[in-house]
Amino acid sequence: MRLLSRAEEMVLLAVWRLQDNAYGVTIARMLTETTGTAWRLGTIYVPLERLEKKGFLTSSLGNSTNKRGGRSKRLYRLSKSGLNALIKTRNTAESVWQDVTVMDLEEGYGS
Repeated sequence: MRLLSRAEEMVLLAVWRLQDNAYGVTIARMLTETTGTAWRLGTIYVPLERLEKKGFLTSSLGNSTNKRGGRSKRLYRLSKSGLNALIKTRNTAESVWQDVTVMDLEEGYGS
C-alpha cells in the first residue's frame, strides 16, 4: 500500500474526526481551523474523490433540506482500508521522525 499524501492524510483525519457530520463544508472548515490555511471546497473534493476511488472512503447522500435548496449533502465515512492507510502513514512518519527533535534540526541546519 502506498503512503498517503499529506492532503489525503489530513482529509481522512478530518472525516474520521467529524464522524457522521463529514461533508465538504465541514471538512474544509475543520482543516482551515486546524491548519490556519484556507481550504476551499475545490481543494477538498479532489482528494475526497481520489480517496473514494482508492476505497479509503465511502459516501452517501444525506437527506435534502430546504436550507440547501432541496439538495442533499454527500456524507463521507472512513472505510476499514482508509483506517489502515492512516495507521500505516502515522507509523511510517513516527519511524522517520524517531529520535529527531526540533533542537536537533535547528542545531544541524547549515552544517
